[in-house]
Amino acid sequence: MFDNVEAAYERIKQFVNKTPVMTSSTLDEKLGCECYFKCENFQKIGAFKFRGALNTILQLSDEDKKKGVITHSSGNHAQALALAAKISGIKAVIVMPENAPQVKVNATRGYGAEIVVCGSKPGDREEAVKPLIKKHGYTLVHPSDDLTIIHGAGTAAYELIKEVGELDYVFAPVGGGGFLSGTALATKGLLSKSKVIAVEPKNANDAYRSFKEGKIIPSINPNTIADGLRTQLGPNTFKVVMDKVDDIILVSEDEIVDAMQFLWERMKLVIEPSGAVSLAGVLSKQIDIKNKRVGIMVSGGNIDLTNFFATIRSTIQQ
Repeated sequence: MFDNVEAAYERIKQFVNKTPVMTSSTLDEKLGCECYFKCENFQKIGAFKFRGALNTILQLSDEDKKKGVITHSSGNHAQALALAAKISGIKAVIVMPENAPQVKVNATRGYGAEIVVCGSKPGDREEAVKPLIKKHGYTLVHPSDDLTIIHGAGTAAYELIKEVGELDYVFAPVGGGGFLSGTALATKGLLSKSKVIAVEPKNANDAYRSFKEGKIIPSINPNTIADGLRTQLGPNTFKVVMDKVDDIILVSEDEIVDAMQFLWERMKLVIEPSGAVSLAGVLSKQIDIKNKRVGIMVSGGNIDLTNFFATIRSTIQQ
């Protein structure tokens, strides 16, 4: 499927941002290695999701475009599909859980999508989508388990490796597995000896358990600050993960926040919790990366800063 990643890159490259690769001498000295951050927080809509959404939209038939598209998402894929649909002039309906970050809800609506609110339990999203598809004939664009989504997501790692060359390890977060699957396909396609390490919150460890047990383990009430990783692997992503990913490691909520703090304070990168998970895995030192070249996939930077700025404003008023 590596050929599909290359084809996706050629298809979308004129529309997406070629996001920067950042480094930190402080981190390299601390870990004794060379780290390269692929900063998808600078992608359109603030996350890698735009790559896959656009790759999918551009391949729809004229008839499907007339009917419109639908998806379910807590935020980043919602925004991505909304923008991709807007660019293509087609209707987008987004089912979002009631606990989705408000900043992501507002952005999704701002791109012109119709929003349908559902419950916050793992299966609520899928159940809310079904009757809408039946009634209107929308095309479902799954957040992670659609192959065109996976191929588009892989273009981020493709860009990273084309820019920096050989890497011994590539770390990526895992939730639904679309970003991880695409990263693994691109990495193994370009660097067959490079190892792909997935990082997952301990409080949402279904991918880890699925990987270890060799079958899909459902996600049950995931409780993690990394809201973008509360989904579970699907048949397509599970297959790629089992075939291409070398290991999955777990990190605590405190480790995720520590990684966010480093990125914010030392690298001046506004990263959401899900986007900091890969660095949390590197900092956990579960994998020996000393004297290695390491790619760190930063998935996005959409975080609700309302309270942060409210705090600042309150100090001004005092």
